[in-house]
Amino acid sequence: MEKLKMHSSDFIEENIEKLAELFPNCVTEEKDDKGDIRKSIDFDLLRQELSKNIVEGPQERYHLNWPGKRDALLTANAPIAKTLRPCREESVDFEFTKNLFIEGDNLDALKLMQETYLGKIKMIYIDPPYNTGNDFIYKDSFKVDKEEYEENSGQRDEMGTRLVINIESNGRFHSDWLSMMYPRLKLARNLLKNDGVIFISIDDNEVHNLRKICDEVFGINNFLGVLSWIKRTKPINSGDAKYQIQQKIEYVLTYCRNKNRPNTYAFKLPVQEKRSYNYNGKYGKCRLKDIEDSDVGAKKRDTMKFEILGIKPGEGKRWKIGKVEAERLIEKDKIRVIGDKVKIEIYPDDEDSFQYRPFWSHFDMEEVSTAEVGKSEFNELMESKLGFDTIKPVDLITTIFNYLPSDDDIILDFFAGSATTAHAVMQLNAEDSGNRKFIMVQLPEACDEKSEAFKAGYKNIAEIGKERIRRAGNKIKEENALTALNLDIGFRVLKVDSSNMQDVYYNPDDYSQDLLSKITDNIKPDRTDEDLLFQVLLDWGVDLALPVYKEKIAGNDVFLVSDNALVACFVKKGEIDEDFCKELAKRKPLRVVFRDAGFKDDSMKINVEQIFKLMSPYTEIKTI
Repeated sequence: MEKLKMHSSDFIEENIEKLAELFPNCVTEEKDDKGDIRKSIDFDLLRQELSKNIVEGPQERYHLNWPGKRDALLTANAPIAKTLRPCREESVDFEFTKNLFIEGDNLDALKLMQETYLGKIKMIYIDPPYNTGNDFIYKDSFKVDKEEYEENSGQRDEMGTRLVINIESNGRFHSDWLSMMYPRLKLARNLLKNDGVIFISIDDNEVHNLRKICDEVFGINNFLGVLSWIKRTKPINSGDAKYQIQQKIEYVLTYCRNKNRPNTYAFKLPVQEKRSYNYNGKYGKCRLKDIEDSDVGAKKRDTMKFEILGIKPGEGKRWKIGKVEAERLIEKDKIRVIGDKVKIEIYPDDEDSFQYRPFWSHFDMEEVSTAEVGKSEFNELMESKLGFDTIKPVDLITTIFNYLPSDDDIILDFFAGSATTAHAVMQLNAEDSGNRKFIMVQLPEACDEKSEAFKAGYKNIAEIGKERIRRAGNKIKEENALTALNLDIGFRVLKVDSSNMQDVYYNPDDYSQDLLSKITDNIKPDRTDEDLLFQVLLDWGVDLALPVYKEKIAGNDVFLVSDNALVACFVKKGEIDEDFCKELAKRKPLRVVFRDAGFKDDSMKINVEQIFKLMSPYTEIKTI
C-alpha cells in the first residue's frame, strides 16, 4: 500500500507536470544532488516556444537534435495570413455533409485548424513520406525576415515548387525529413482530444527517428506501441534488391494525447448495445462482415472457391471461411446475399471473445491485407492502373480504428494521398452504423505528365483523392443498401489560399495616402461572400462542417450556419438598417457578423448593437 507523504505539496514538481502537458518537448532528464535521474525543464526549448526568433543556448542533455530543429520549432509557431475557400463544384452534398477535404499545404491547413478543432480530433492516421531517397518531402522555409514572411504567409505570390525529392546524397537527408515532420506533429498534437490517439505509418528508413521525435512531441509516457503488418508477400527479383534483406513488414507508431486518463486506452473491439430488432427479426444491432478475400500469396487456396447460396467468389478471389463453416452459418440464417456479395451477420451476443479480443501489436494476413491487395482494391475502384504502388489496404485502417471505441468522432489524415482513410471511415460507418466524420488534407501535388494518372485525366494527387471518395462512397452505399441508408458519403472541399483581406489590412504602414485613397474596400475583389463566411468560421472557431444555408431576409442575402450557430450578412452598400436587424434578432442567433461597409454610418452600428441587446442579449456581434 502507498504511504502518506506527510509533507506539503512539491510545487516545483507540480509546475513541471503542468508545463509537460503544454510543452512535452521541453521535458528532459537530469541528475539531482544524489545522482538520481529526475524530470526537469529544458529552459532553452521553453524560451524558444515563447519566442518569435531563434533562441541560442545549447547545453548537455538527453534529446534528439539535428541541423534545423530550432527553425522547425519556429515555423510551427509562426502565424500565417491564409484562409480556406469553399469549392462547391468539387464537393459532394456540400450543404449537409460533415466530412471535409482540405486541398493545400498540410502545414498551413493544420495552423488554420487550430482554433476550430483544438482538442476535438479523436483519431489521426497519417501515411507520410518514408524518406526512402526516392519520395517527395515538403520544402519548408524557416526564414523570418519580412519578405520571406510575406511570401510564406500568402501575402505575396509563392515562387518555386513546394515539394522536392530528398535524395540520399543530400547532406541533410535525415535532417530535412525531421524538419518537415516535427512542426506538423506538434500542430497535430494540439488537435487531439484528451483521449485522442495518433497512428503513423512508417518503414525501416525512419522508424527510429520518428519514434524519437514523437517521444518529444507527445511525451515518452504517451507511447502506446508499435504495430506491425505484412506489407508484401512477393519478393523483388530485380536489381540489387534481390540480393539484400527485403522489407516484408511495415509499422504503425501509436501515441496518445494523455495516457493518464483512466480507462481511455483499454483497446478492444466495440461492444454493441442491444436496442431493437433488426431488419430480419433478430434481437440486437448487427453488422455485416464481408467474407470475400483477394487470392494473394500465402492465402491462395482453391478449396475456398466453392458456391455459397449460388454465389461464387469473384475472379481471382476466394472466401475467408470454409465449407463447413459456411453450412453452419447458412443453417443459423447468418448469411446474407446483397447484390453479388456474400456477407455474415454478426450480433452482440454471438461472440464475446470476438468483442474483447486483445489488440496484438502484429496483424497477420487473416486480419489485415497486404499493400498488394490495397493496390488491387484501388485500381479496381478507379477502373484504371494509375501507377500507385504503395496504397494501404482499407482493412488496415478499419482494423486499427475498430479497436478504439468511437462511432461519432472526427478522424483526421493530413497526408491523405489517395484518401484511403476516408474510404475506411465510410466503410466502417457502413458496417457498424457509426457516424464518424473525416477530414482529409492533401497538397495538389502535380502528376507527372508521363504518369498513368496524368494520362487518365488527373492533374494532381488531390483530384485522385477526391474521385476515390466519390467512387468509394457510391460503391459502399450500393453494397450496403439496407444498412447504409443514411450513410454520409459527401465531403466539403475547402482550398488553402491567401487571406480574403487586402494586404493593407495586415500591413497598413506599407501604403501611402495616395494608394489608400484608391482602396474603397478591405476585401480582395475576387472573393465571394461564401469565401468571407468560411474565414469568419475559422477566426471564430466554428465547426467548418456545420450545415450552411442561404436565405433572403428583409431583402438582403444572409448565410445561416446550422440555423442559429452563426448568421452572416456581407452586403457592402449601406443596406443594413434597423428593420433588417430586428428580423435577425428575432431568431436569437449565437453569433452575428456584418461587413463594415454594410452600415450607412457609425450611428447605425450603434443602433444595431442596441437592437440586439434588447431583443437577443446573448448574441455575440462582430464585423469585418
